[in-house]
Amino acid sequence: MTRIPIDRAIISVSDKRGLTPFAVGLVEAGVQIVSSGGTAAHLEDAGIPVIRVEDVTGAPEMLGGRVKTLHPRIHGGILADLGLDDHRTTLMDHGITPFQLVVVNLYPFERTVAGGAGHAESVENIDIGGPTLIRAAAKNHEWVATVVSPDRYDDILQAIARGGTTRELRLELAREAFFRTAEYDAAIVNWLERDGADRLVLPLEKRRDLRYGENPHQLAAVYAPRASEGWWSTASIVQGKEMSFNNYADADAAWRLVHDLPPRSVAILKHMNACGAATADSMSGAFEKAWDGDPLSAFGGIVALNEPLDGPTAELIASKFVEVVIVPSSNEDARAVMARKKNLRLVEARPPSDFDLDLRTIDDGYLVQKRDVVQIGEWSSMARTPTDAERRDLEMAWVIAAHTKSNAIVLVKDGAAVGVGAGDQSRVGAAERAIVKAGDRAAGSVCASDAFFPFRDGPDALAAAGVTAIVEPGGSIRDDEVIAAASDHDMALLFTDERHFRH
Repeated sequence: MTRIPIDRAIISVSDKRGLTPFAVGLVEAGVQIVSSGGTAAHLEDAGIPVIRVEDVTGAPEMLGGRVKTLHPRIHGGILADLGLDDHRTTLMDHGITPFQLVVVNLYPFERTVAGGAGHAESVENIDIGGPTLIRAAAKNHEWVATVVSPDRYDDILQAIARGGTTRELRLELAREAFFRTAEYDAAIVNWLERDGADRLVLPLEKRRDLRYGENPHQLAAVYAPRASEGWWSTASIVQGKEMSFNNYADADAAWRLVHDLPPRSVAILKHMNACGAATADSMSGAFEKAWDGDPLSAFGGIVALNEPLDGPTAELIASKFVEVVIVPSSNEDARAVMARKKNLRLVEARPPSDFDLDLRTIDDGYLVQKRDVVQIGEWSSMARTPTDAERRDLEMAWVIAAHTKSNAIVLVKDGAAVGVGAGDQSRVGAAERAIVKAGDRAAGSVCASDAFFPFRDGPDALAAAGVTAIVEPGGSIRDDEVIAAASDHDMALLFTDERHFRH
């Protein structure tokens, strides 16, 4: 394995974590350090010998530091292909000494923008020389190692101790480097496009491999921006098998739903649709009510709690067959109970982030929309006004319907979903499915419909089953017929003026 010794390095970093001990290690190994600006001052203050960039180029920094390293004496030393005689001759003719190491991290543009900086300050934090140095070194990875993160400092020092960098390490560093410049440019593009969004750049890196995709023969992984704040990025899988594609998809849907429900709520999902959801005075009570919503469908489902998992609730969950339990936290009693179910995945996670883009694939393209947000507003009463108890159940039904695949009809009674009709091709079909699942519990329940009823057949079927109140968007050309149906059956009817299709 051929190694390239490191004799000369250029260092220019805004993130100075670990810089001093790294530079000390380089100097002790006989590496000459070239640097500029704040980095050079930082190293000099630490007593580390540094050659200033202007002493190499013969040209001072100019334009307030915008021009420092953009010079042939710097980039010639980085880009030279030392396997070519004419490149070596050119370096000798111009008195240019080659570099074997480029250490650069960029102006903190992302952090500056995230901090609410104005346009001028943000523009000043767009690095030019840094990405140029990184790209030059990464292009010439046959001869030069590129470091864009302090996390790699130890790898470089260890390589030097072994005689130099290997091609495999330099190639790996080059991949990281080009991703970093792509990620940086993406942040700039997305900031400039923030009001127009004609262009969208998403730099994604693989965060973890999955057991398999939707089916065992499909490869799958989780990809995300480096700075992702998704709940899964810091989630702890306390026990159980590794998560699959379906596990993550269902867990995400369950986690989002349960966080839109009142405190002390439990949601149980299967294939990203609710088959149980409830709120109660205790988490164990909420789980029992949620499971009773549709025990057949809940078998093998995903359970989400929006408050910590305790021992009594864990005992109830462990008595059932479920794939994943996702919670904010769990106590020792709960963990001890769950440990008896070795394959059951217990996941502790922070709440969902406020990331607001929803992306889906089509053939060689993407559908992009703002994520749907469920709101409880000043809804219009179109028939009898609901009682306070009906109103509470209507609000819960509305949230569940918004998280359910269309066409969606959700029946709720006493703080628990008792019938969910999901993904039906017709709305009356979804209503009939919800009624069948609810059985006798439909009597006295309320209904949410994710979109308007196009005909009165849906409300008529619901009334015949004993449903007492409906919330739906309204907006049908036959709204008058729907309102008349509600009045005929003495049902409360609320219009939200906002639908929640979910395909």
